[in-house]
Amino acid sequence: MFAGWSRSRAILWAAAVVVALGFFIALEIAARHYGLPGPITNQAKEAIFVPASGPLLYASMALMAVVLTWRQRFVALGAAIGIDLAILLVRWAIGAELTYGNGALWVILGCAVIALTRRTGRERVLLLKGVGLGLLLVAGRKTGDTWLLITSKTRPDVLDQYLVTADQALGNPSWVVGRMVEATGPVGAHVLDWVYVKLAVAAVVFAVYQLRHVATERRFPRHHLVRTFLVIGLLGPGIYMIFPVVGPIFAYGPDGGNWAVADIWPETAPTIGTPQWMPFDEITPRNCMPSLHTAWATAIFIHSRKAPRLLRLGGTFWLIATLGATLGFGYHYGVDIIAGVVFTLTIEAALRSYDRGWDRPGVLLVAHGATVFTAFLVSYRYLPMRMAEYPWLFGPLLILAMLSVIYAYVRTAKLWDAEPAPAPRLKPQPELV
Repeated sequence: MFAGWSRSRAILWAAAVVVALGFFIALEIAARHYGLPGPITNQAKEAIFVPASGPLLYASMALMAVVLTWRQRFVALGAAIGIDLAILLVRWAIGAELTYGNGALWVILGCAVIALTRRTGRERVLLLKGVGLGLLLVAGRKTGDTWLLITSKTRPDVLDQYLVTADQALGNPSWVVGRMVEATGPVGAHVLDWVYVKLAVAAVVFAVYQLRHVATERRFPRHHLVRTFLVIGLLGPGIYMIFPVVGPIFAYGPDGGNWAVADIWPETAPTIGTPQWMPFDEITPRNCMPSLHTAWATAIFIHSRKAPRLLRLGGTFWLIATLGATLGFGYHYGVDIIAGVVFTLTIEAALRSYDRGWDRPGVLLVAHGATVFTAFLVSYRYLPMRMAEYPWLFGPLLILAMLSVIYAYVRTAKLWDAEPAPAPRLKPQPELV
């Protein structure tokens, strides 16, 4: 009876691996076209050369370790530290940069070899899934860097004038929060910068808590934070290509140099004018719409709601601090933020609906979120002047539209949590005679 279901899942996993590999190869070719190494090359180099982020590699190893026993986790950690110390001595001897993280990557790759050579059946599959999670976290970072390169090379004109005009309906929050962050001095800026940079590491902490029973139950839960994170990172750059925006600090601040419209962020609020496409350099990523940092922080907040009190407080803090950083550092406009929230809730709803077999509440919720997100993009592009002229009308409408998606998600999630998810349908198999 279960043979057909297992075979279908195996085919699905094989197809996913092929598609992912093809995607990485395509990005590698695209990066090479612009004279830079792609995600595969950058990841391979980190086995020996200086890694971009040691904490991220150790966080990836921690994510992989959810499938290991406690004894195996200590062995893996000891091996990673030992390898890093050996490489560190070599770097010190030759006068190279002293850093760490290679050992964690070696351990992840070593577990992949062990899974293929020393494990069989479900144990092999479980260990490979753990390795896959760890590598996907790192590969996602490399893939994101390549995507940002592609946006800067292929989208010479940006839509910042449209967004800054539409943002008048919300009261130019980036300018307001930017002045607030400046008023806190270096301490406040340092805290927000640390939160902003360490978002992926924070996500691993929450994901490890969600996956804490994998080693004993020998299976992954139906839905967890890592899935949402990966889908956000996969779909978000596609919106960047449709709606290229560089952000206030570049288009209206000092970081834009000669390409900036004016150097007025955050001291002087922008004036209302007819928006136009504007050319920008081929270096700055067009990565504002939607705000993926807001999207990821929202995902952390959602998945921390069923955690202990300390993690719930951590999820709330990370969301608020991320909002403060994205606006206060001039990386995003206010309209990016509300679009990022709706973007995440729609993806979260779609993933949970997929697990449940697309019941009616799930379909309606996904349709609602997708409609609101599309309406945001269309209004930002074609109605910014109206939004700036009538902020008392469009400001509340934008907030209410976002709140409607939040309310619909909370209501539907409570409905789902009150009843168990339906079991997967299994194709009947002919009885043996």
